[in-house]
Amino acid sequence: MLSFRNFFILGIMLLMPISIWAQDDGVESLRKTSKAFAEVARKVSPSVVLIQVEDDAKRSKQQNPLGFPFGEGEWPFGDDLLRRFFGDRFPDLPRFNTPGEQRPAVGQGSGFVFQPKDKGLGNKTYILTNYHVVDGAGKIRVKFYDGREFDAKVKGTDPKSDIAVIEIDARGIPAVRLGDYAQLEVGEWVVAIGNPFGLSHTLTVGVVSAKGRTTLGISDYEDFIQTDAAINPGNSGGPLANLDGEVIGMNTAIFSRSGGYMGIGFAIPINLVERIASQLIDQGEVVRGYLGIMIQPLTPDLAKSFDLKNEQGILIAQVTKNSPAAKAGLKAGDVIVSYQGRSVRDVGDFRNQVALAQPGSQIKFEVFRDGKPRTITVKVEKLTDKKVAAAQEPAHFTEKLGLTVQTITPDLARQFDVKANEGVLVTEIAPGSIAAMADINRGSVILEVNRKTVNTATEFNQAVKSAPNKILLLVRENDVSRYVVLSGR
Repeated sequence: MLSFRNFFILGIMLLMPISIWAQDDGVESLRKTSKAFAEVARKVSPSVVLIQVEDDAKRSKQQNPLGFPFGEGEWPFGDDLLRRFFGDRFPDLPRFNTPGEQRPAVGQGSGFVFQPKDKGLGNKTYILTNYHVVDGAGKIRVKFYDGREFDAKVKGTDPKSDIAVIEIDARGIPAVRLGDYAQLEVGEWVVAIGNPFGLSHTLTVGVVSAKGRTTLGISDYEDFIQTDAAINPGNSGGPLANLDGEVIGMNTAIFSRSGGYMGIGFAIPINLVERIASQLIDQGEVVRGYLGIMIQPLTPDLAKSFDLKNEQGILIAQVTKNSPAAKAGLKAGDVIVSYQGRSVRDVGDFRNQVALAQPGSQIKFEVFRDGKPRTITVKVEKLTDKKVAAAQEPAHFTEKLGLTVQTITPDLARQFDVKANEGVLVTEIAPGSIAAMADINRGSVILEVNRKTVNTATEFNQAVKSAPNKILLLVRENDVSRYVVLSGR
């Protein structure tokens, strides 16, 4: 018989291989993961560039078209709002100028080499980045991982999607391999490569936190990937890659209290970037589809009002006269449940899909009207600036108050220097009206009606209609907020 001591020793010997194996297996798994990240860096980094831009010193005192100052250390938004990476100052830049001396304003961002489909290798190399990185730049310089530097020029820009293409006179530079956003899943490992704070070719790792973020107010056309990979000022325009070394997004913005990383970053899906970039290279502009409808989310209350069994779909609030939608027979009150055979649930995603439709193409809608299904085919037209104005949510004139308000789109936010998605914008004041006598001015922002937040013209109109004769408004003008009581006539 074995003594207890011998049995104990034998037990340890039997367990040791298993324990050691388990430990080695865990370490080996981590080692393989780290090697995967290293392989991504090896594949992608040679195609990533540091972008340096210069402009006149006068620019630093002006607001850029996206509403972000070029100046050092200034942020126009509150602590909890989205902050873009425009300018992305170098830490060691001088913070003052000699009186009368003009110094160039310098900013930086990131970019990556892109090879358009069906195009052979020529003497030009195309680099993708964000529009806000190169907007207004007088001089652009790019620096590669191997130390090579080139002067660059803008090939084309699309402010509405915040995408730009720049080009350099060079050949033989490797382009990134593009992935497929449609195959990307929440929870996947991703790698961000860029130049945060001017630190060239920095790699950070995280996961895909969410897909299809469409209501952030960052750009006119949104469908963002959310990630917790650490991205900071200077990462703008850089690639977000999967573990296969395929680029699946372009890093664009962060949510931050401090201006630095707080675990939430956003990237434009590469499928959208590729389509926009190809048009900019081939045509010099982006052509978007136009239907001529105003849409809104289908809430439970709205679904009940329209005798729908569920909340699947989006609601047509308005059809523009003589638009493609009007010609095809779409009407206000129609609920769109599918688009080209694909279920429709999100307003932002639907808007993006329509914008990407080729003018002249036929698209099929499944709609519910009066509780009955219908199939309607619409011929897409080309979107123009005139049609953009017509396609915006209609302004609401409130006779009771004597003012007109509009939903604050990114374009209106830039025009009036206000924050998007916060309140409604007063665009007209009737002379001698109640609003005029209360010193409410054109360009003022109404945040609340009777202590209820309003963020669209429709919400404002509904709140005023249901209010009694006395209405309490929270009004903001020049970053100063005040309550105003208006008595209806």
